[in-house]
Amino acid sequence: METFDWKNMPFGYTMTDYNIRCYYRNGQWGEVEISSSEFINMHMAATCLHYGQEAFEGLKAFRGKDNRIRIFRWKNNAMRMQDSALGIKMAVVPDELFKKAVFTAVKLNEKFVPPYGTGATLYIRPLLIGTGAEVGVKPASEYMFMVFVTPVGPYFREGFKPVDIMVCRSFDRAAPLGTGCYKVGGNYAASLASLDLAHREGFSTALYLDPKEKKYIDEAGPANFFAIRGNTYITPASKSILPSITNMCLEQLCRDMGLTVERRPVAFDELPTFDEVGACGTAAVITPIRKIVDPDTHQIYEYCCDGKPGKVSTMLYNKLISIQNGDEPDIHGWVELVD
Repeated sequence: METFDWKNMPFGYTMTDYNIRCYYRNGQWGEVEISSSEFINMHMAATCLHYGQEAFEGLKAFRGKDNRIRIFRWKNNAMRMQDSALGIKMAVVPDELFKKAVFTAVKLNEKFVPPYGTGATLYIRPLLIGTGAEVGVKPASEYMFMVFVTPVGPYFREGFKPVDIMVCRSFDRAAPLGTGCYKVGGNYAASLASLDLAHREGFSTALYLDPKEKKYIDEAGPANFFAIRGNTYITPASKSILPSITNMCLEQLCRDMGLTVERRPVAFDELPTFDEVGACGTAAVITPIRKIVDPDTHQIYEYCCDGKPGKVSTMLYNKLISIQNGDEPDIHGWVELVD
């Protein structure tokens, strides 16, 4: 493993040794299987290929200074995958199966967990797909649940440094009352054209507004949006937003620090009143936003003094990373050690 440049790892796929698979057939889940193959054999009429019966999760394992491996808030990821499964009519993965698959995948690939202090982590990807063959539009009768892992660096190549983003009114990430609150592949497919446009214009990501009125802030690309104003942490409430586990953590950390937390519709017109803004998620952790550019009005909203992250964003980032790495007490029970 000495061939890895851990401190300069991209956020991308690197082959590891094993993945975990389990199949749902005849109304029940089978036994967990270990595979060394990177490929999936499935029927050409599988519902995941035709009707989007697919959900996934993302969580991380961290190696601490004590060399022990910690997995962060897996129960919340299990719950969110269950919600996604119910939302698009798939078989639900029970907590005990989710945990067994995740922890087994990490244990079998322990040598790929990056060393402490490198900034890299082991990304864990649970995947649930409809494998049953259907030509009519209906839920499958068979499903596959799998977990694979890969070492990664920061999602945004800038790391914990302010980025510029672009307001996107010409695309919607999700429809009102649609699947925006579930972690399903269709939401990400819907974002690809707008993200490509943002990247071509020199921005890190796109800022989506609410799909109904275009008056409220929804999400910042693949991550939740948050803002700091005075002593208040503000983040959007919307039925088309994915409930970010990282955002939940930041809200709790803010309460611990004595800040007020507001989860509510956030009007786009409030942008000039914020002291700090950022994006948060498992992959990105926290990405401070330096500048929001509105190409339709030519308005520019600037944050971050001297190009540095804001004070509150920095405190939250350092606190969360310290808990994940085992450097600070985990008073909320977010971390579970891998035996």
